[in-house]
Parts: sequence; structure tokens; C-alpha cells
Amino acid sequence: MAFSLPPLPFDRAALEPVLSAESFDYHHGKHHKAYVDKVNGWIEEKGLEGKSLVEVIRLAKDRDDKGLANQAGQIWNHDFFWQGLAPEGSTRPSDKLAKLIEASFGSQDGLVEKMAEAAVGHFGSGWAWLVLAGDALKVTSLHDGETPLALDTVKPLLTLDVWEHAYYIDYRNERPRFAKTVLGKVVNWDFVSQNIEQDSIAKADQLVDA
Repeated sequence: MAFSLPPLPFDRAALEPVLSAESFDYHHGKHHKAYVDKVNGWIEEKGLEGKSLVEVIRLAKDRDDKGLANQAGQIWNHDFFWQGLAPEGSTRPSDKLAKLIEASFGSQDGLVEKMAEAAVGHFGSGWAWLVLAGDALKVTSLHDGETPLALDTVKPLLTLDVWEHAYYIDYRNERPRFAKTVLGKVVNWDFVSQNIEQDSIAKADQLVDA
């Protein structure tokens, strides 16, 4: 019984030159896989049989098991991150999302700037998030493998990985250029738009395979 490594929702080379196929070989094929393998090694030891990934993350929080919370959280965060990416120019915000963006940030460029600021200003490893809080969009950041699952008052819409392994192959140490380029060019706005209406947390959930 084990969790699986979800496949990328696009071809490895589909986001070039913003993100290279080589970067996905390492980021998805090695780093994301390592989190899956680590949690799978704990399934019997920690009594995780029959639980979904979201249930495991919440169980880890209740148990104050930071190791499990970070590793399981990284599985969920990464799968959510991949779904938020798409080839340049292939998607655009829905009318509802566009109105929310304008109300909260003035424009789509304003949103990109605000989220890039959160990504660049985040000290150490973690994630920048666009969330829906009530009827308004907000930007925040979370450390290490933390997820928005613990933030009961917000709905996750989009995330950007700001761990060094997310950008070092293509951007070396230039986190600001990475953040602005990814957010400005390869966001899957269809995914973000759908998350306003749908259960976004379930989008990256999975059950242990028998």
C-alpha cells in the first residue's frame, strides 16, 4: 500500500524556456518523488493505512508530528503547484477571477508583483500562496512543507515553490527572476479560476493505493 507520484499535467518540455525539461527531471522526478517515498516508508509504522493524503496531513498536525507534516505536506503542495502551471498564453482568468484580481490588486500585473514580492521576501524555504479569504484575494507565504490546510478561513488558489530546488537549475540563485517569470508567463489561470468555485484542497488529495 502506498501513495503515488502524480504525473505532471503537461509534457516535461511544455513550459520551456521558462522552466526546462531538465528542471522537471529533478524537481518532479527526484525531489517530489523523495517526499512520496519517505511518507510511504511510514505508512505502517505511523498507522496511515486507508487514509487520504489530506487526512495524513491533518493527522500529523493533531499529533504534532512535524516530520510527517512536512513530508506529506510537500507531496500535496507540489501536486497543487504542478496543476497551477500551463504553457505560456494557453489560459486566462475567468471573468469572476479577473474582477477579484482587479478589486484586490488593481490588475493582473499587480497580482504578479505582489505574489513575487511574497516569494522573494520569504526567508528560507517555503511557498508563496494566492488564497481566497471571504470575498477577497490575498497573498501570503508558508514555511517549509506547511500547507494552507491548516488555515481554515482561506481557500488555496495558486502557489509558487520557493525552495531552492525549484529554480536553481534554470535560474541559479536568481529567485526574483524566477518568481516574476513563472508568475508572469506560465500560470494556469483556468486552474486558479476553477478553484474559486470548487474544492481546491481536494485537487491535490489522493488515497493510499492498495
